[in-house]
Amino acid sequence: MRRYRIALIPGDGIGKEVVPAGRQVLEALAGAENGIGFDFESFDWGGDYYRAHGAMMPEEGLEALRSQDAILFGSAGDPGIPDHITLWGLRLKICQGLDQYANVRPTRILPGIDAPLKRCRTEDLDWVIVRENTEGEYSGAGGRVHQGFPIEAAMDVSLMTRAGVERIQRYAFRLAASRPRKQLTVVTKSNAQRHAMVMWDEVAAGVARDFPEVTWDKELVDAMTARMVNRPASLDTIVATNLQADVLSDLAAALAGSLGIAPTGNINPERVFPSMFEPIHGSAFDIMGRGVANPIGTFWSAAMMLDHLGEAEAARRVMEAVEAATADPKLRTRDLSGAATTAEVTEAVCAHIAAAARRPLATA
Repeated sequence: MRRYRIALIPGDGIGKEVVPAGRQVLEALAGAENGIGFDFESFDWGGDYYRAHGAMMPEEGLEALRSQDAILFGSAGDPGIPDHITLWGLRLKICQGLDQYANVRPTRILPGIDAPLKRCRTEDLDWVIVRENTEGEYSGAGGRVHQGFPIEAAMDVSLMTRAGVERIQRYAFRLAASRPRKQLTVVTKSNAQRHAMVMWDEVAAGVARDFPEVTWDKELVDAMTARMVNRPASLDTIVATNLQADVLSDLAAALAGSLGIAPTGNINPERVFPSMFEPIHGSAFDIMGRGVANPIGTFWSAAMMLDHLGEAEAARRVMEAVEAATADPKLRTRDLSGAATTAEVTEAVCAHIAAAARRPLATA
């Protein structure tokens, strides 16, 4: 049996509801198959940990994660703690500390979802957004001086290295080459940001020469928002900087129907460190504890995790169960204008996995 060590970090808000739901789905998968198993280890890091210890996670936390095969993460964000503390103290600390430099966010319209682009066919919106995940606008460079005085000044520096830009561009070109359309759009803002973004463009052009099979183009980030709405079929694989892709991927999720269904993977492509998978919806404290959070984004993230671990057939089975759930009007949560609960959706997905157990699982 192939066994995987999975770290569970629910974090804050509805993360404490959807990550346990994700564990249920993975346990259902393991229970239905003879060839795959999981050893879970839970970490109680987040806002509650901060209130008790003054930090979002312990100093030795990264070391505890290095021995895991993958991480399933919930959310970071607590209304009682400043956002920059929750983000930098947990999620970004893990992403940067484990060199998860490629943030990958697939977007497509799942069966039964009423997406807002009414003229868009389901097959017209099938994207993967690749986000540089460890530097750029979120490098952490900058500072504040003269705080509290009229002359106070604050500065955030977008720091891009040629090595960082080249590795994310190569990752995006490789991903584009692996997809049927072999198409990549490089998002930029080099008309206004005339140093780092010009280097970004130059590196993209250089890397493109190594991928002659990939058709690529360049789009300014502001024009990209309009293109995503007006010409979704013109896009396939997309690469953008840390901040740009952060914004564009939320737009993409909304265009596909809801942030509640959207997954992401924080990938260390060289596999020196474990990669981390999470829904993008945030902590959503307004619905915390009510049992109505949409777990689909977590399940899709778990499928991405399985695929990353080499369990493509297992990932496919989870996605089959997810699509069966979204296609059923009775299983839509409130973000999809339904009344289903987290537990109901989770039970339905687990039941679908169990019902499909008679099909043999492919060897990784």
